[in-house]
Amino acid sequence: MYMLCCGNQFREGFCQEKTTNQISTTMKKELKKVLVLGSGALKIGQAGEFDYSGSQALKALREEGIRSVLINPNIATIQTSDGIADQVYFLPVTSYFVTEIIKKERPDGILLAFGGQTALNCGTELYQSGVLKEYNVEVLGTSVEAIMYTEDRDLFVKKLDEIEMKTPVSEAVETMEDALAAARRIGYPVMIRSAYALGGLGSGICPNEEKFVELAESAFTFSPQILVEESLKGWKEIEFEVIRDANDHCFTVASMENFDPLGIHTGESIVVAPTCSLSEEQVTMLQELSTKCIRHLGIVGECNIQYAFNADTNDYRVIEVNARLSRSSALASKATGYPLAFVAAKIGLGYTLDEIGEMGTPNSAYVAPSLDYLICKIPRWDLTKFAGVSRRIGSSMKSVGEIMSIGRSFEEIIQKGLRMIGQGMHGFVGNDHTKFENLDDELANPTDLRVFAIAQALEEGYSIERIFELTKIDPWFIGKLKNIVDYKAKLQGYNSLEELPAEVLREAKVLGFSDFQIARFVLKPADGNMEKENLEVRAYRKKLGILPAVKRINTVASEHPELTNYLYMTYAVEGYDVNYYKNDRSVIVLGSGAYRIGSSVEFDWCSVNAIQTARKLGYKAIMINYNPETVSTDYDMCDRLYFDELSFERVLDVIDLEQPNGVIVSVGGQIPNNLAMKLHRQSVPVLGTSPLSIDRAENRNKFSAMLDQLGIDQPAWQELTSLDDVKAFVQKVGYPVLVRPSYVLSGAAMNVCYDQEELERFLQMASEVSKEYPVVVSQFMQETKEIEFDAVAQNGEVVEYAISEHVEFAGVHSGDATLVFPAQQIYFSTARQIKKISRQIAKELNISGPFNIQFLARKNEVKVIECNLRASRSFPFVSKVLKRNFIETATRIMLDAPYSQPDKSAFDIDRIGVKASQFSFARLQNADPVLGVDMSSTGEVGCLGDDFSEALLNALIATGYKIPKKSVLFSSGATKSKVDLLDASQLLSSKGYDIYATAGTAAFLNSHGIPTTPVFWPDERPNAENNVMKMIADHKFDLIVNIPKNHTKRELTNGYRIRRGAIDHNIPLMTNARLAKAFIEAFCKMKQEDIQIKSWQEYK
Repeated sequence: MYMLCCGNQFREGFCQEKTTNQISTTMKKELKKVLVLGSGALKIGQAGEFDYSGSQALKALREEGIRSVLINPNIATIQTSDGIADQVYFLPVTSYFVTEIIKKERPDGILLAFGGQTALNCGTELYQSGVLKEYNVEVLGTSVEAIMYTEDRDLFVKKLDEIEMKTPVSEAVETMEDALAAARRIGYPVMIRSAYALGGLGSGICPNEEKFVELAESAFTFSPQILVEESLKGWKEIEFEVIRDANDHCFTVASMENFDPLGIHTGESIVVAPTCSLSEEQVTMLQELSTKCIRHLGIVGECNIQYAFNADTNDYRVIEVNARLSRSSALASKATGYPLAFVAAKIGLGYTLDEIGEMGTPNSAYVAPSLDYLICKIPRWDLTKFAGVSRRIGSSMKSVGEIMSIGRSFEEIIQKGLRMIGQGMHGFVGNDHTKFENLDDELANPTDLRVFAIAQALEEGYSIERIFELTKIDPWFIGKLKNIVDYKAKLQGYNSLEELPAEVLREAKVLGFSDFQIARFVLKPADGNMEKENLEVRAYRKKLGILPAVKRINTVASEHPELTNYLYMTYAVEGYDVNYYKNDRSVIVLGSGAYRIGSSVEFDWCSVNAIQTARKLGYKAIMINYNPETVSTDYDMCDRLYFDELSFERVLDVIDLEQPNGVIVSVGGQIPNNLAMKLHRQSVPVLGTSPLSIDRAENRNKFSAMLDQLGIDQPAWQELTSLDDVKAFVQKVGYPVLVRPSYVLSGAAMNVCYDQEELERFLQMASEVSKEYPVVVSQFMQETKEIEFDAVAQNGEVVEYAISEHVEFAGVHSGDATLVFPAQQIYFSTARQIKKISRQIAKELNISGPFNIQFLARKNEVKVIECNLRASRSFPFVSKVLKRNFIETATRIMLDAPYSQPDKSAFDIDRIGVKASQFSFARLQNADPVLGVDMSSTGEVGCLGDDFSEALLNALIATGYKIPKKSVLFSSGATKSKVDLLDASQLLSSKGYDIYATAGTAAFLNSHGIPTTPVFWPDERPNAENNVMKMIADHKFDLIVNIPKNHTKRELTNGYRIRRGAIDHNIPLMTNARLAKAFIEAFCKMKQEDIQIKSWQEYK
């Protein structure tokens, strides 16, 4: 069942071997320089997996001695670091900039498959406009024609009809009448999708005519053409990764099955590999169809193919083929140890599969790997971060990250995986805080928590059949989940560890139960954080000799296959696949886990740099991480990779075996940082700053007391336990105030309240305020600059530092704000105070390693908001702009190695970097696109320039803004923001732009001599020609500036409708007056053509 069958049935294409070999050798000679397109900022639907695949492609080019040129504005990625590509351009991936780079660099070839949809669309554009032909740039790998067959639905269906492969019955329509006629022909339920959209934008399933009309109307706003298709909701979704070389040797590398039935986007679904619930015949049938299809499409390299499959009738439909590396190819590479991106790059360079890896061994790229284990991918959502977004999941992707767990049974991997997601769950069972009122609804209409609804249903005695009826999840999976629930009941039958038999404990571990879950079910502690009980179970388990086995995954095309230590832990078997001996020069680096809002690729950059530095210093570097999208989980990166949990239990398991010199917890963001004190209490050597200092900085009360003692200013705040106390405090400091419930990552559930009514409403939402759950209320400062101080210290002395400022005033989360480095607009005296305060804090906490402090500055007062004793998200950005690797310095300090001391002049640089955030509001229906204290960006770019305007334009174009051609709409809330935008409006007017504005703003601008056309608010005269919503729908504006006035209930207000209209009609939107002003000044000062085409290497 678990074997992936791929035999020698594909030998036919081998008679012309000799000739192709000559061709491929000549091809290899010709290429001297190759251009690689990156994917830009991380967004929903296109995230860290393209940093991984791009890095692999660049590695393949470097091995061949071909010069590589990379264009990718995402400064936080590994691929844009030193020593990966020969030239890096932090410029937007748009056809204009790529054309300019081609003119300057004159590459021989271009790779399009490694930068997601962005690179594919850009490459297709360059091909169609004739740029590639004009400059003789060869498209390596899959041809653009083949790409267009897979991208254009109509062409795709026609092409597959030629070989009689079934695709969903579908009709492309361009008017509402045609759409209705098509729907009636196909018969309800039908599915709607808009053509040419990334990740299922504007799609959905319609059970009846009424719903159909509503959805079709919204789909037509995204795209002139929509597809009406038969609905296959409830069928299984099966995916294969397929590889094919120029010799037509072609096979499937991995078969993956979605746990959720069709109707849920694969990016939203739990996925297992190899397929579990299909018979061998069914898998073989689909594999044969896959190779037939890929050959017919003429794809060279790697692609993935998705099927809808009805297991009862063996009926199938091909849903789509992605002729590029996709999210699932990163997953498949990590799941099988077969590096698809690396192999695809080599195929693109003209190699054939028999020339990659070692023939005749399991390490050849010529055959598919066989797996003796299972993997499971689970998405991570952060839907609570967005105002107005429904938690329902469906055919449009909303997840922001994912994890992969490895084990020997489905029970084990699902429990491991649900812990890895990092949303406070302890596994499939034992999550006492999750309860559903209406179970049937929760099962039939899935949300991001559906899997826990299944747990509750099983505990309440629902039968497997009934759950299958409601969810259409295969009974095979539900049966396995039932085993977990049944075993929980068995464990609850015991009341102390002494009466728990060894075989019961072992079986629980085989089913993926953690020590924490076992402690909860057997010891039944009343409350508390259970650290004590957890350790009791651990001690008892070790006494009985029940220890996890360490298994190795075989890998392909690595330089020394027998040394590849790609490991996972399981209780299904015993013993170790690798040898353990004490090694004083080994160091464990804890990775950053699932990407989420607030912790993403920038921490992967930090982890990888820490590992590389440790290896350079002769240490054995050991990585623990479980995110399949990342470079840090690439088995070539470290000496040992444990693809496993970052839980307290698992980290101790690894430490017990490895006995390392120390553990680094400061480069993986918040997850490892939270383990510091627990590890310290188990006397694990934590490298760098002492965990006691970390605790002093993380604990608000201790930190605040320390600042007071040092005489450092901070905003007034108090921890309060009742509503009356809150009111009394507010009376003292005045509104607005910032309210945050206890325990948060990246400002979750914080809110700024501007008046009494808002405060009371928010506190009701934040559940009860009590002794156990206090809230922190602090004074919120308006019109205040926010400044970031990123630095590295040794024994309390600051070694290197970077001071950067936010363009926006305080009140926009630092992860959403636009960051400028070096800071441009702060007083010398402010900078001096900041350095002085930072030195005091570093000394007091005796910091060794990376840290970050956030300051507020107004006029000349400086206040400290918070201090993190770990690398922050701006580390890669400041390291690359300064060209000094902060993480390398920090790692050297933590390992007591020598490092280069910067001289004073190193901090005076002529270039300027701007880091801008990427938002994914278009993917989140109904979200209000307003920035606040809660972080909502999914990624970022960082671009350079000789002055602020150039760097800012670069960065904003890279996150999807376009320089307006003709007309701009202002609707700018309070008088203050009207005044802020006055200069910018004058500039626009003098440059000949047409300015439109809503009533109040129009009157204000006209009275200051700026000709402005007033437009009606959404709810005034909705049918008038110049109603703002009608003008937005007709794309009358090139830029919309909407500054929200007040923060009262704003879901259905006029402002919300304008903002959402801008997003839904894909019109650039600014909601911050300071950023809008900077953007307008920049594009009035310089045109897109004035931006230099200058690589990172050329900034001296």
